[in-house]
Amino acid sequence: MARFWKSPTGLLVLFLLLLWPVAAQEKKAEAGGKPNEDARTDLRIEVVGGKKEVPVDNASVYLRFPREGKSERSKLLELNLKTNAQGVTRYEIAPRGKVLIQVIAPGWKTFGRWYTLEKEKETIRIKLEEPPRWY
Repeated sequence: MARFWKSPTGLLVLFLLLLWPVAAQEKKAEAGGKPNEDARTDLRIEVVGGKKEVPVDNASVYLRFPREGKSERSKLLELNLKTNAQGVTRYEIAPRGKVLIQVIAPGWKTFGRWYTLEKEKETIRIKLEEPPRWY
């Protein structure tokens, strides 16, 4: 067996086995696979509400990033942020790719939508609606 790996054929087989995972990763990236894990986005979220688009302060902004995990529970990385008096919150190290943004604020209709982060800096403006009258 040791002779096989020292022969030219054995070296060629070993070389191909070592290069196969690298070639598969490059092919996956070209085919639109996952974005680079190290790529980050400076995410700025502006929350306004109503027809006059007034800033909504102290709104809860939930960010959920999908990730590979072993169990169903660990598939989403979750983060909770609050808006300031200008209705703005930031997350400077958001991973690129898909993100679910949900906004909950007292006196406003709950908002939730999936976005795709692709740039180095992104600003997402979210307009909340007034809740329907139930009485």
